[in-house]
Amino acid sequence: MSFTTYSTQPFKDQRPGTSGLRKRVEIFRRGNYLKNFVQAVFDTQTELVGNTLVLGGDGRFYNREAIQIVLKMAAANGVARVLVGTGGLLSTPAASCIIRKYTAAGGLILSASHNPGGPDGDFGIKFNTANGGPAPERVTEAIFARTLEISDYRSSNDPDLPLDTSGTYQLGDMRVDIIDPVTDYAQLMEGIFDFDAIRRLLAGGFRMRFDAMHAVTGPYAIRILEKHLGAPPGTVINGVPLEDFGGHHPDPNLVHAADLVAMTQGTDGVDFAAASDGDGDRNMVLGRGIFVTPSDSLAILAANATLIPAHRHGIPGVARSMPTSQAVDRVAAALGIECFETPTGWKFFGNLLDAGRIAFCGEESFGTGSDHVREKDGLWAVLAWLNVIAGRGESVAEIVAHHWQQYGRNYYARHDYEGIKAKAADGLMKALRERLPQLPGSLLGGMTVSYADDFSYTDPIDGSISENQGIRIGFSDGSRIVFRLSGTGTVGATLRVYLEAYEPDPGRQQEDPQTALAPLITIANQLAEITQRTGRDAPGVIT
Repeated sequence: MSFTTYSTQPFKDQRPGTSGLRKRVEIFRRGNYLKNFVQAVFDTQTELVGNTLVLGGDGRFYNREAIQIVLKMAAANGVARVLVGTGGLLSTPAASCIIRKYTAAGGLILSASHNPGGPDGDFGIKFNTANGGPAPERVTEAIFARTLEISDYRSSNDPDLPLDTSGTYQLGDMRVDIIDPVTDYAQLMEGIFDFDAIRRLLAGGFRMRFDAMHAVTGPYAIRILEKHLGAPPGTVINGVPLEDFGGHHPDPNLVHAADLVAMTQGTDGVDFAAASDGDGDRNMVLGRGIFVTPSDSLAILAANATLIPAHRHGIPGVARSMPTSQAVDRVAAALGIECFETPTGWKFFGNLLDAGRIAFCGEESFGTGSDHVREKDGLWAVLAWLNVIAGRGESVAEIVAHHWQQYGRNYYARHDYEGIKAKAADGLMKALRERLPQLPGSLLGGMTVSYADDFSYTDPIDGSISENQGIRIGFSDGSRIVFRLSGTGTVGATLRVYLEAYEPDPGRQQEDPQTALAPLITIANQLAEITQRTGRDAPGVIT
């Protein structure tokens, strides 16, 4: 085949974060920035040679151009076959599904998830391995090491492919199959859930809305909810993917999906509402007059897993990221199943899922999933909730209330301080770490500290160790404060403060979370000197 080898120079800032490499669009479009990273993937992941690669993205600005670049580089680097979603679209969970279904050697997913899009927004790319999950640290570190020494990249001399037309094409010796992005994923969902029960629910006057936020999930939600399950047309709102997400922030939370939240309020509010993010792997769940925290959502789904046909015989275990509330721990204890606490990042669930130790897992950052793929899955969570609602015959609020009565309520909130100066954020965390040895046994705000550490995780499957994963301050009554810096932003630093208090008394479970957590909020601000070090009087986002 005809290809050209081009000289290039390394970039020093291409270490992937918790969800791949994310930067501003303008950085990815600069020189050989994207090409260097892609070549580093091909140089280090030699199993791709002669095998199948899955490729797609969330449709944000630069997605289509990047798809063409990756296709030509894949051809020049000996990939035998590439599966691409029509229009270059693939939700992240659908990409994982396709990698697994077609036994691909891996996939490249072009997305910056819930980050803003458009010419002035963000872009991202990550490599998923043959199990369909995000590359583990040993793989991402190898890719990063290669980016620091790269001197050339290879690209075919073929013309661009017509991405909007499904079919089979050739780029030199490489076969390219442009496939419908929804079909395989929809078939997988139908094999997991009781679609007949959900159809009866939707036909019986149950009203819902799904906000696709002008992101990649729109076509999936329309096909599954409206076409397959019979939800009325218009159930899916903002369902057309746009390069700039309609000028909105594709992050499914109470702030960025405020219009959807409003639809659940009052006596005329819809019975159920949900939203997903830019690449379709996150979710927000709402009932009439109630927001279900991601931590509670994971716990409730785990407690009701046997209502889902694929899990009718129960689940072997559950896992949560360290900052996620301990609500699911209580469910696991009651069910007598394993429960794992991992660092933030879906890749840490992969080994547990592959080993069959867990079936459900989740993160407080609006990510929930199961063993059907190796990514969090926003639409899966929505269908799981619909299946549970249909099976229990209760409203969302009733399901949540009954869960709290049985297991207790974990009051929970996350305070985000976005775009602060990196030096200030690092200084805050350094000062906290220095205080950790003196904290156990001390009183903070009248509360006794039982432990204080910088979370370290030893993978129970492969023995790998991940250190410095976030600072935990635990109190004798079960309350917790967690501090960590997010790895998903592209501008400055994001300090995240997680607050949790346990309330077993049903008579005290209806308090506003910010009120219930007020003592912990005060302790956190004083202990970390947040205002003094960041200049922020309050968090920018509270979830």
